[in-house]
Amino acid sequence: MGEWVLKKWLCAALGLLMFGMLAAGCGNSGPKKIVVGLDDNFPPMGFRDESNEIVGFDIDMAKEAAKRAGLEVEFKPIDWSSKEAELNGKRVDVLWNGLTITEKRKENIAFTKPYMENHQIIIVNANSPIKTKADLAGQVVGTQDGSSSVEALEKEEAVLKSFKELKKYGDYVAALMDLKAGRLGAVVVDEVVGRYYIAKKPGEYTVLNDNFGTEEYGVGLRKDDKALLDKLQKAMDDMKKDGTSGKISQKWFGAEIVK
Repeated sequence: MGEWVLKKWLCAALGLLMFGMLAAGCGNSGPKKIVVGLDDNFPPMGFRDESNEIVGFDIDMAKEAAKRAGLEVEFKPIDWSSKEAELNGKRVDVLWNGLTITEKRKENIAFTKPYMENHQIIIVNANSPIKTKADLAGQVVGTQDGSSSVEALEKEEAVLKSFKELKKYGDYVAALMDLKAGRLGAVVVDEVVGRYYIAKKPGEYTVLNDNFGTEEYGVGLRKDDKALLDKLQKAMDDMKKDGTSGKISQKWFGAEIVK
């Protein structure tokens, strides 16, 4: 009789334990966290400030969109040249850091609607004799490895072949520093980054009238994350309508440049 009571008690206790675990699980079904992959040396889109905090235009946009979508957000610096592997390997959930929409990238990435236009500009030192694309012949030209600048240059094969060398850097800032030091003749860079950087160093650089084309930025997700894409897109649409994205744009660019 005692053994039967003990078994009955154990079964009841086990049942209560399982119920408690299920209830706890239901109670903890808070907002899902998304991990945003970024290049943390890409001002003003995403970079580290004097306190080593990750800040920037895209950071503010992502925080606001995530909040509206009921999501927590974590920002994770990644090797930008390996961004597709990071995304599809599920080490990050979203690529939000001045990511250019290209046909090649669309093969592996699902994009939101474009939220900003960008140009691939050519920056030279202020005293440079280089005035046009044609003057880049025989020059060492720098850009960021894995960036859309590389793709833009590859589209103009004749110009690219005229370079002495196309030198690829881990980030645009390193390339611009080498330009200043005289190790490069020019840097091809995303306009938002280039103009932000040179505005801080007036009189040191010149932007040529020639460029390597216009492109659009979008937020990148895995192709099977349709529900997350729809959530973020709705949040971004609402931010545009109510003027929030315009205010964030004014903060970082001094103008409303969001599409």
